[in-house]
Amino acid sequence: MLYERYYKVIFVFVWKRTLNETITADITSQVFLKAMINLKNYKHRNLPFSAWLFRIALSELMLHFRKNKLTQVVSADDNHLLHLIDECKLNEEKEKQELIVRAMQELTETEMQLIQLRFFDENSFAEVANILGITENNAKVKTYRTIDKLKAWCIKNNIQQ
Repeated sequence: MLYERYYKVIFVFVWKRTLNETITADITSQVFLKAMINLKNYKHRNLPFSAWLFRIALSELMLHFRKNKLTQVVSADDNHLLHLIDECKLNEEKEKQELIVRAMQELTETEMQLIQLRFFDENSFAEVANILGITENNAKVKTYRTIDKLKAWCIKNNIQQ
């Protein structure tokens, strides 16, 4: 029942980070295998069960990228980029999209996870916190610090605000 209920959302979550259906299927199956093996260790802490699955998925993704010496793929459409540009208070020109993408390449893996979870996956701060295993306030602080880092990069590279 858990597999049927959460398979699609976990699959999409993983696919957005790999853009490879075979790898996504393998990682998703690992997520559910680990979840089933460790179900006895799951403790309900007023968080949705899906948060635990997302945390396992993120862990499996990071393991896959490290093991294969790959970089994580970031999948975002123009609307997601425009939302991030708006949050950074940049002009919404097509050139700015290319520059914000270049700026995002300067982010650490953790910072990129925050941006992807918040802006590209459109999660609330509470959901971001649940997935990353941090407090909601910490998710907000880290996200806004990351946005400030993007803004600073844009200013340094002569992008007008």
